[in-house]
Amino acid sequence: MALTLYNTLTRQKEPFEPLDPARVRMYVCGPTVYDYAHIGNARPVIVFDVLFRLLRHLYGPDHVTYVRNITDVDDKINARAAEDYPSLPLNEAIREVTKKTEAQFHEDMHALGALDPTAEPRATEHIEQMRVMIDRLIANGCAYVAKDHVLFHVASMPDYGKLSGRSLDEMIAGARVEVAPFKRDPMDFVLWKPSKPGEPSWPSPGGIEVPGRPGWHIECSAMSAAHLGETFDIHGGGIDLVFPHHENEIAQSRCAYRTTVMANYWLHNGFLQVEGEKMAKSLGNFVTVHELLTGWHSYAWPGEALRFNMLRTHYRQPLDWTLVGLDEAHKVLWDWYGDAENATPAAPVPMPVIEALGDDLNTPKVITELHRLHGAGHFEELRAALQFLGFSGERGKIERVRQDGADIANANEVDALIAARNAARKAKDFKEADRIRDELQAMGIEVKDAKDPKTGELVTTWEVAR
Repeated sequence: MALTLYNTLTRQKEPFEPLDPARVRMYVCGPTVYDYAHIGNARPVIVFDVLFRLLRHLYGPDHVTYVRNITDVDDKINARAAEDYPSLPLNEAIREVTKKTEAQFHEDMHALGALDPTAEPRATEHIEQMRVMIDRLIANGCAYVAKDHVLFHVASMPDYGKLSGRSLDEMIAGARVEVAPFKRDPMDFVLWKPSKPGEPSWPSPGGIEVPGRPGWHIECSAMSAAHLGETFDIHGGGIDLVFPHHENEIAQSRCAYRTTVMANYWLHNGFLQVEGEKMAKSLGNFVTVHELLTGWHSYAWPGEALRFNMLRTHYRQPLDWTLVGLDEAHKVLWDWYGDAENATPAAPVPMPVIEALGDDLNTPKVITELHRLHGAGHFEELRAALQFLGFSGERGKIERVRQDGADIANANEVDALIAARNAARKAKDFKEADRIRDELQAMGIEVKDAKDPKTGELVTTWEVAR
């Protein structure tokens, strides 16, 4: 089966041809561990988890290496450490923050059904590789030392900007470049900088005597090379990382190793909004995965519903995260699981599912196929496809509960009450039917009655009251 992927570098869909089919290699930019991951952070985790699963299916689990880094050197981490652990020395406080938030990240991503990557390198474990790489860039004439900083000289790379396709003025605006009199060019960016008193620090490259710390971009260049080589197959991340982060990674890696490419395929997922607006703390719509799992809009949502809601939109398209959409995603899974959880998964995974994924991870098309399998009663194939995509297929794992402690979905209870209400109406016991309806409303459930246009029979559906 052919796999085609949209390559940001060439701006077209291309057949995927790994450098070595026995060692397919993918790198994805991971979290900066200073706080809970928000729902936008979860999108690339889910998207590239699906790609990881597909690559393992096509090439064999032992022939795919997936690296997702952890950034544990960052000003936000320093600020959170000083805020949360003011009585500790900063370096100790930083270790406490990163240890705690990394554990939170893993717990949340596991709840979303994401597999662990093959390797998860931390920036602080690769400082020496960064220093060596920076010294190579200096020796190659692509970086220079100024005022105890090391800066990459953008003019040393003639096709800088190819990934983002931006003009020089757009790149200057987009990079929010720091104005510094010691820069040779306004676009030059920091590879290494001196540490402030109390900040984490290491011996500096370039013959600089004062200790310092790496810039953000050099971290991923060094870690990807250390684990995947100077050139590898796929580099992924959110669309917000195309510029400047990924553009600068390419510049550093190509100029350090004198290669024509850093990665052959660059994949980027689209932006995520919440209820039609850009997610921002100032707008009051900043949502973390942890909040969704433990209580958002009065309900704790199962991770599998979050995962399914994410995959209903193609990964390259903008995604609008809404409560209604999340509710609908949960209902679909509840319906499917109810029919498929006792079915023995068929083998192999249905080919239409694999083919849809092979078309640039077309998950909306996959979901259409899952609906078809369910409607046709092919529950063995449905369960196999669900498990392949990272879903358990077990109703007990997708119960949704009210934050005040009343179990509303335990949808078994809701379905049982609706069935009892329908039986009461059929027996013309309208008083009992009304009582059950009131009970459902008290549980936060809105009941809707409508006639089936084909059969004329009365059909009852339900949703969470808004």
